[in-house]
Amino acid sequence: MSIRVKICGITRPEDARLADKAGADAIGVVLFSDSPRSIPVEKAREIFRAAGPYIGRVCVTHTVSVRELALVLTLQPTAIQISHPHKLPEYRPYQVIRVIRTGDPIPGSADAVIVDSSMGKGISYDHEYAKNIISMSKIPVILAGGLNPDNVREAAKLRPYAVDVASGVESSTGIKDAGKVMAFVKNARKAHDEA
Repeated sequence: MSIRVKICGITRPEDARLADKAGADAIGVVLFSDSPRSIPVEKAREIFRAAGPYIGRVCVTHTVSVRELALVLTLQPTAIQISHPHKLPEYRPYQVIRVIRTGDPIPGSADAVIVDSSMGKGISYDHEYAKNIISMSKIPVILAGGLNPDNVREAAKLRPYAVDVASGVESSTGIKDAGKVMAFVKNARKAHDEA
């Protein structure tokens, strides 16, 4: 099975279409966060509408507010990526990706985990911790943090479920670069297939 790729921190509809055209499996929008890529719910709705029918739609939020989380869920994402330990219903129409950092255990209530000490700041993931989590986890493990077209090969060779990138494929904050997005997807898949 090939590695999955998420292009995160999408701030414009045209970048959602770019990610889809490049062959990404999912796009991510950031909401209710201090990230410079954080956008309002209505803008996220517009971005999700711009992407094709077969691409995953992930809402990323660090909110601790139940009200804000409820607003995020009005977007009907395929998955939510959260760092706060919100209690969520057992039966739900979306997957839950929990953020873990170096040293954190694998949480019990998650459909997947994302190893991201960076929290969207482009700080490189901990290679050894990621390798250990991938080897022991019974749920999908996603790698994020400091990835770009040049170093994604090394991450893909660890054989995670997916790799996730935001700043590493941008020409400026929140604006995706077509060449970098295309190269990231291509390099991730090629390295994973060769591993």
